[in-house]
Amino acid sequence: MPYREPVRAAARNPVVRPISAAEHGAFTQAQRSVSFLQTPAWGRVKTEWRSESLGWFDGGRLIGAGLVLYRPVPRLDRFTLAYLPEGPVIDWSGDIGAWLDPLAAYLKAHGAFAIRLGPPVVTDTWSAAQVKEGIANAGIRRLTDLPGQGVDPVGARVSSGLADAGWLPQSPQDGFGVGHPQFKYEVPLTGRTEDELLRGMSQQWRRNIKRAAKEGVEVTVGDGSAHDLKAFHDLYVHTAERDRFTPRPLRYFATMFAALNAEDPERIKLYLAHHQGDLVAATVLVRVGTHAVYAYGASATHKREVRGSNACQWAMIRDALAAQCDVYDLRGITPTLDADDPHVGLVRFKVGTGGRAVRYVGEWDLPLRPMVYRAFTLYMSRRGR
Repeated sequence: MPYREPVRAAARNPVVRPISAAEHGAFTQAQRSVSFLQTPAWGRVKTEWRSESLGWFDGGRLIGAGLVLYRPVPRLDRFTLAYLPEGPVIDWSGDIGAWLDPLAAYLKAHGAFAIRLGPPVVTDTWSAAQVKEGIANAGIRRLTDLPGQGVDPVGARVSSGLADAGWLPQSPQDGFGVGHPQFKYEVPLTGRTEDELLRGMSQQWRRNIKRAAKEGVEVTVGDGSAHDLKAFHDLYVHTAERDRFTPRPLRYFATMFAALNAEDPERIKLYLAHHQGDLVAATVLVRVGTHAVYAYGASATHKREVRGSNACQWAMIRDALAAQCDVYDLRGITPTLDADDPHVGLVRFKVGTGGRAVRYVGEWDLPLRPMVYRAFTLYMSRRGR
């Protein structure tokens, strides 16, 4: 599938107006890389929010797009929070005011009390070797204590531009919050072979992949049949109980697979790892253009020695490489490198892939109706967000 048409630079006075799901989908398909959270299908997944596709126009030409999710304020139903997760899809390297000012004007006119967005723009990166050294060094407690591989000038400019325009940063210090993570772990794929990717992994990861193959772990890939989704969900609930997080219901995953597959039959895949008939691990991969994302995972407590999770990860990485993806995205990490912090185990697991830790600009709010925004902030703080 071609993903060659870049987002165009903003005109002097671009116009923001609603677009159809078909227009939005066609624009998304023309981009090299877009977050799946900015596809029109994602609006059909988030059933508790109202959704709208918006486009930026230079004359009659569509030059940018965004999926907006609207969340009403309790007891103030005529006002909404307008949320663009990992978006919008615009040219972030240019004058961001030319893009965001007409967005703010449109959303305020249509009842939004604030906008929350998460620019898909990187600010800093750290290599796997740097992260490992940081974990081993008792004097290093956070990724940000390490020198990065260089500050991205676009990311720095976007952050300062948002702050200067009155946007308020929302990403928490520990990296995880109510929105989407600011710190992620990614494996670059461009120009690399399977052998090169394996050599970049830790010795433990290579050993685990070989162990899974030797033990006869078989990974199958499907598009989410009812039977397979139920098997995945049962294992996912088991994982949630073991690791102490709240699982999403089965109907959420059924909706997610139905909506994303209806938009593109190659969009979302379910990977199931079996050992002698037992399901030992399962993962969900989502791909839009050249961006492949490890979205969900589950693993059995028994038979952990056969390394089903590593087998699933390697299968997804190989498939992303075969699809000519630029990056394999393992999603969120916390920035902690403190060996005593329970979150560091997730960092250790992901750093074994040999990729890199990445900090994005993070999520930002623009209050459009300050009094309502303050009431909303107070309400969210009282309910623990």
